Amino acid sequence: MSDERLTNAGFRGKGLGLRERREPFAPGESPKCECGVFGVYAPGQEVARIAYFGLFQLQHRGQESAGIAVADGERVQVHRDMGLISQVFDEERIASMHGHIAIGHTRYSTSGSSKLCNAQPILGRCSEGEIAMGHNGNLVNAIGLRRVLEQQGMEFSTTVDSEVIVKLLAALSDLPLANALPQLMQRLEGAYSIVACTPQKLIGFRDPHGVRPLCIGRLNNRGWVLASETCALPVVGAHYVREVEPGEIVIFDETGIREIKTGANSRQAMCVFEFIYLARPDSHLMGKSVYTVRRRMGNLLAQEYPAKADLVIGVPDSGIPAAIGYAEASRIPYGEGLIRNRYIHRTFIQPDQRMREMGVRMKFTPLPETLRGKRIVVVEDSIVRGTTTRNLIHVLREAGAREIHMRVSSPPYMWPCFYGIDTPDRDKLIASRLTVDEICEYIGADTLGYLSLDNVFKAVGISRKHFCAACFDGKYPIKIPKDMKLTKLALEEANEG
Repeated sequence: MSDERLTNAGFRGKGLGLRERREPFAPGESPKCECGVFGVYAPGQEVARIAYFGLFQLQHRGQESAGIAVADGERVQVHRDMGLISQVFDEERIASMHGHIAIGHTRYSTSGSSKLCNAQPILGRCSEGEIAMGHNGNLVNAIGLRRVLEQQGMEFSTTVDSEVIVKLLAALSDLPLANALPQLMQRLEGAYSIVACTPQKLIGFRDPHGVRPLCIGRLNNRGWVLASETCALPVVGAHYVREVEPGEIVIFDETGIREIKTGANSRQAMCVFEFIYLARPDSHLMGKSVYTVRRRMGNLLAQEYPAKADLVIGVPDSGIPAAIGYAEASRIPYGEGLIRNRYIHRTFIQPDQRMREMGVRMKFTPLPETLRGKRIVVVEDSIVRGTTTRNLIHVLREAGAREIHMRVSSPPYMWPCFYGIDTPDRDKLIASRLTVDEICEYIGADTLGYLSLDNVFKAVGISRKHFCAACFDGKYPIKIPKDMKLTKLALEEANEG
């Protein structure tokens, strides 16, 4: 594959006549999210209930399993199961979990398959007794670390990299926790934003690059909150204080907050895809409103790739802010053309083949009255595999759209993420195999335009040197080992080997 083919990103129309290919329905076009973590230190309050509602606000970051750990000063109690938070916890369960510290985790599997043993928080041991831990991110050296620990006689009950972190901390149990955590971080390579609790402490720490988000909130001037995103703070009555800095450890107990800087000298590399898709629009990252950034992306997309059209629609939900921005800048009316079924992830009943083929119709319903006879601009945050976009365009044409101009508020997604997003196989990324012109023909659009990476950072308003954009440019800030197969099942495959 030539370099031109790998970097070709821009605006194209139909006309290559690609042979039609049929692919199974993919449940979503954007990359799968990673995980959400939440923690609370609040003596005298119902911390399990606070953690539940905090996780509820982070449900978008993972729908496969959920768990909460509660500490009461003497022990740590954990409950976790498969499913959404509302399926895992009921009033009786929440009422039975007593303590003054809690952490929670909602998971999408990016390391280890989706099964109960891999659900979090994970319980382990440290110098202060029991410790429960929830992890957002991916380690790139997990296989090597696990092999060393197994050679030392440690046994594993999961196939996730999070357990490797827990076991490494157990191996440092002869040190005070405040000394063990910096040494632990020196051994870890990759992305991690972690919440943990011992019987008496709430802990949070973030990798030296700050790939995944983690913030601190103040609760009624008496307690503290940790959360993946700021959107989890208002619902529990907390107000935003600041982000956990890259490479920082924070410990909360009866004395207040203790801040430990690890002295890491790594460049910041926040995942820019958090701004494009992963984070909720009502969150703030690096001092920026995610909603405002996405709206600006739409403004710039309209300037970069205009279209003659009658209507702008967004693909719900993450494409809507950019679609509004596109409509503002282009002065083309914005309207709703698709209604999303918000409960598509709430069932464990697998669809049969006929229903899989109708997968887009399960997720999106078009509005023919809005679309019929119109030239429409469809704004989406990304195109990953292409299958869902192709099926969606087919549904829009069936609903009567006369022309479909596809606009994407990010560059072509060409490289896999090894830091906590489930896109491990480059062969499945359509932009790594096809030119923009070929993608346009494959998905069946009349024209196709992607926002340039320069305009992504212009919309964010922060220098690109502070971000990881490897999924777009292939420049990984944390070295990826070449001698290992990095997939979400890597530890299982290594174990079998």
